[in-house]
Amino acid sequence: MFGLPGIYLAQVSPTVETIDRLARTPMSQILIFAGICTLVRLAVSPTLAKTPPHRRGGSYKVLKFLNESGDALVYAAILVFLLVRPFAIQTFTIPTPSMVDTLNVGDAIVANKWVYRTADPKVGEIVVFSPPAAGVDERTPNADYIKRCVGVPGEVIEIRDSKLYRNGVAVDEPYEMRTTQMATQPVPKANYGDYPLPDYKLVNDNGKYIPLTIMGDFANASPLTAPTYQISDPAEMKRLMALPPAAIPPGYYMMMGDNRNGSYDSRAWGLVPREKIVGRCEIIWLPFSRAGRPKND
Repeated sequence: MFGLPGIYLAQVSPTVETIDRLARTPMSQILIFAGICTLVRLAVSPTLAKTPPHRRGGSYKVLKFLNESGDALVYAAILVFLLVRPFAIQTFTIPTPSMVDTLNVGDAIVANKWVYRTADPKVGEIVVFSPPAAGVDERTPNADYIKRCVGVPGEVIEIRDSKLYRNGVAVDEPYEMRTTQMATQPVPKANYGDYPLPDYKLVNDNGKYIPLTIMGDFANASPLTAPTYQISDPAEMKRLMALPPAAIPPGYYMMMGDNRNGSYDSRAWGLVPREKIVGRCEIIWLPFSRAGRPKND
């Protein structure tokens, strides 16, 4: 069984220390900070200009330092918070085990936010995104998630007998991991049979796309499915299970965690709209022992 909603939300939150606070600083505070720096510069500039060369000692050097620092900080604020953060890169820390062992709890990553302004996500890429409404955790409603893209528009994605299929062809996934109950320990591949995955398919029910997690004669039974898609009527389960697997519609993507039985993902809360996609995970930069590019295929 894959993880419970409250445990394996596969969220990505910006770094929890100083980087976190900087990355999440509200724009209003950035503008206030830039304004204060500008006022400091305006206040000290006349004094600097009027100070004769022979009196440019200790206090002059302090004021000059404040003036130059204020100037540099204003430009830094504009560059980082108005240009780099919204459009180029952002750092995040991984808080859950849903992507182990590609991304472990505590790993700090850099997300490329520019790449998806000029291209669409590709299968195999590790993607940062805002979850669809069905996947939002009310305790952290603004949190971004990170998963691997396993399906793009036009593809039919299924899980049968614990194996991922794309357009009817079994997919080799060297990055796939399974873990013991509560995602505490990795399971050797030889023992994956002891930790089977529920079957999965996407169905089109008169224009409504529904993710179906199937276990025997039951589909979308709590807690394997987001409340939006849970089914309690056995007749409705049977009807939906009889529908053929549907292709992912235009403008949507399917995301799954590498920790396949310890991830709450598109199998539970549905497809991710293109406009919800934030960026692509490029590198792990902390801890240094794991620094480098993650497995992207």
